[in-house]
Amino acid sequence: MAVLDPLKVVITNYPENTDEYVDSENNPEDEVLTYRKVPFSREIYIERSDFMEDPPKKFFRLGPDREVRLKHAYYITCTDFIKNENGDVTEIHCTYDPATKGGWSDDGRKVWGTLHWVSAQHAVDAEVRLYDNLFNVENPEADGDDFIQHLNPDSLIIRSQTKLETSLQKANINTNYQFLRNGYFCIDTDSTPEKLVFNRTVGLRDSWAKKNK
Repeated sequence: MAVLDPLKVVITNYPENTDEYVDSENNPEDEVLTYRKVPFSREIYIERSDFMEDPPKKFFRLGPDREVRLKHAYYITCTDFIKNENGDVTEIHCTYDPATKGGWSDDGRKVWGTLHWVSAQHAVDAEVRLYDNLFNVENPEADGDDFIQHLNPDSLIIRSQTKLETSLQKANINTNYQFLRNGYFCIDTDSTPEKLVFNRTVGLRDSWAKKNK
């Protein structure tokens, strides 16, 4: 799990100065599943795009009084949020249901969606480079156009505040990784143990972003 644009969540009824480990499968498509331990704590990070102050009906993520599932962990419900002087949300307060460990409830109740997350206490800092098409059109010189006018300004987006789960501290340069809900990534040759750098090789479709557009 990797959070590219982190927003802090404080789980107010989770014990302070405590952490635990949840089981996360390495590849759900393997015939024989293998697992890794992922740390969980009172403060976590989620993607900023996974919260809206006034969410529309088809936004299946977190909002005030909404309950969502944290992948492999618990159900949480948003109770409050904090804004800065610019009106930007800087922190979300939630409560969790201890009976939903593993991300499931015995009563089978439905929740708004499933979010990936990273424990703030254990997060590994990294830079992530999101590559896209260099041009906005298939043939930038068609009809004699100057190709410069068709350059894609978003062909490279750098997320310098990315938070990674601890297992990625030992990422291998010859291994590809799927960051849940974000795409497929490989470690860059610029990467060092002190500053991890990942490049996106293949993106994933964001159904909400498509609807919102």
